[in-house]
Amino acid sequence: MTHDHDLVLRPTAAQTTAALNPPRGRNGGDLVVETLTGLGATTVFGLPGQHALGMFDALRRSSLSYVGLRVENNAGFAADAYGRITGEAAPLLLSTGPGALTSLAALQEAAAASAPVLAISSQIPSAGIGGGRHGYLHELRDQKASFRDIVKSVHTVRTASQIPSAIAEAWESALTAPHGPVWIEIPQDVLLAETALPVVTAMDATPRELPPRPELTAVAAHLLSNAARPAIIAGGGVVRSDASGKLLALAEKLNAPVVTTFGGKGAFPWTHPLSLQSWLEDRHTTDFLEDADVLLVVGSGLGELSSNYHTFSPRGRIIQIDADLGKLESNHPALGIHADARLALSALIETAEDREDERARERVREVLAKVREGIASQDLPLEQRLLASIREALPATSPSFWDMTILAYWAWSAFDPRHPNTMHSAQGAGGLGYGFPAALGAAVADRTRPVLAVSGDGGAMYSIAELATARQHNLPVTWLIVDDGGYGILREYMTDAFDEATGTELARPDFVALAESFGVPAHRTTPETLTEDLSKSLSAPGPSVLVLPALLRMFAPTHL
Repeated sequence: MTHDHDLVLRPTAAQTTAALNPPRGRNGGDLVVETLTGLGATTVFGLPGQHALGMFDALRRSSLSYVGLRVENNAGFAADAYGRITGEAAPLLLSTGPGALTSLAALQEAAAASAPVLAISSQIPSAGIGGGRHGYLHELRDQKASFRDIVKSVHTVRTASQIPSAIAEAWESALTAPHGPVWIEIPQDVLLAETALPVVTAMDATPRELPPRPELTAVAAHLLSNAARPAIIAGGGVVRSDASGKLLALAEKLNAPVVTTFGGKGAFPWTHPLSLQSWLEDRHTTDFLEDADVLLVVGSGLGELSSNYHTFSPRGRIIQIDADLGKLESNHPALGIHADARLALSALIETAEDREDERARERVREVLAKVREGIASQDLPLEQRLLASIREALPATSPSFWDMTILAYWAWSAFDPRHPNTMHSAQGAGGLGYGFPAALGAAVADRTRPVLAVSGDGGAMYSIAELATARQHNLPVTWLIVDDGGYGILREYMTDAFDEATGTELARPDFVALAESFGVPAHRTTPETLTEDLSKSLSAPGPSVLVLPALLRMFAPTHL
C-alpha cells in the first residue's frame, strides 16, 4: 500500500548543501525573481518606484529580461499583449500607490480579454498597512481593494517565506481558464530585508483544467446533430484556449455557419465557405443568427458588441460554452456549459454526428452578398481601401494591435486576420492608448515578425512616451497613426446625437518630427502610397512611424 508521504521527493546531498548555504546578500526581491524564474518566466515588464526597489535590484542578479516602459498603464498593455501572444503569464512589476493605480485601465482590458498578466506590486512598509493613516509616501487605506473588482485573484504577502507560494498561486490563477490578470502585493520592508531562505528552484503551479460535464455535452451534441439551421458564434475564448482547429473541425462536421466576435477574430478562417466573417454590426448577420434553430455560442458572453448592441433576439435554442461562470446565461437563456472552449469543442466533435446540409454554404454566400451590398451603397471607398492596403502590406503571420479609432472599428467587422491570435484590439474594456504599447509587448514576445500598431491621433498621444521604449529595445513595430485632428469616432457620435461636437478637436504635434526626435524613422503617407510605404516600414529593422492624414467615416449602424 502506497501512502502520500511515500511520494515525497527527497533532496540530493548537493541540493541539501546548497539549501543550507544560500548565497549572501539576497533579499525578498530575490525570492520574487527566483520564483518567477522557477515558474518558467523569461521576461518581465514594469516601472521602478521607491517601494519596489528591492525587486528591481534583484533583477540584475537574475536571468530575467527586463523591459521597462515609461508609463505603468502602457507597461500593463505590453504585458497584456505578451500574455496573449505567448499564452504565458506575463509578469508586471509595479510600485505602490500612484504607480499601481496607473495600471488599472490596462488590467481592466486584460480582464476583459482574458490575458494572463501577473501584476506584482510593492506596498508601503508593513507597519503602515491596515488603514491606520500613518502618512507614508504613496499610502492607500487599502491598496488591494482598488484592484479586487478588476483582477481574477488578489494575493497578499506579509513575510518573505510567503513570497514563493503566493506568486505560484497567482501564476496558477492567471493561467487557469479563463485566463486573466492577478494581483500580488509585497511590503517594501519584506522586499528589502535580507533573507537566509534557500534559493527558490523549480516551482509547480500547473493550471487547473476545466472540462465540460459529459451529460451536458451529450445534450448539446444531440441538439446540434439534429438541428435544421445550426449556427456558431465564436468569441475570444476560442482564441485564448487555442481551439481554432477544434472549431473548424466541428463546424465542418455539422455544416454550421460560423461568425466570429470582434474578440474572436481569427478563430475561424475568413474565406472558408462556412464563414460569416465578423459582420456583427450588420442587421443581415443578426437576422441570420436569430433564425438559427440551434445556436452554439463558444467563448462569448454575447455582450453589447457581440449582440449588435443588445438588439439580437434569438428564436432558437442556445448552447453556451464559457470558462467564465458569470457569463453563462448572462444575456440569454441557454444550455450553459462551464468549460474551457478547447475541451468542450473536443467533446462535441467526439459525440456529435455528421450533418449534411446542402444549403448552409449557399445561405452564407447570400448573407455576405447582402452585407457587401449594404456597405457599397454608403459610398465609403476610402475606409475599405485603407484596410485592403494594410492587409496587402502586413505579412500573414504578423500580429496587429488596434487602438480605439475609426479604422479599428472598421477592422473589427471587415479585416481578415489570416491566422488565429494575430489581430488584437482594446475592444474588451474600450480604453484609449492600447495599440502601440501592446504592439511593443508582442514584439518582445517574438522579435522574428514585424508587428503593426494602428492608432488615431487622439489615442496616439497616450503612448508617445513609448517611442523611447521602442528605440531603446529596438523593437520591430511599425506604428500607423491616422491623423484626423481629434477624437474622430466621438466627433461622429456627438454630431449624430446633437448636431455638433464638443471637446473632440485636438491640437497635436508634428508626429513625424516628434518620432524622429526619439531616433525613430517616420514618414507621411497617403491612401495611394500606403501599401508601398507600410511594406517598406514593416520590412525595415527596428521601430518606425507612418502618419496618414485622413478623415474617415463609419458605416451606418443597423441597431437604431
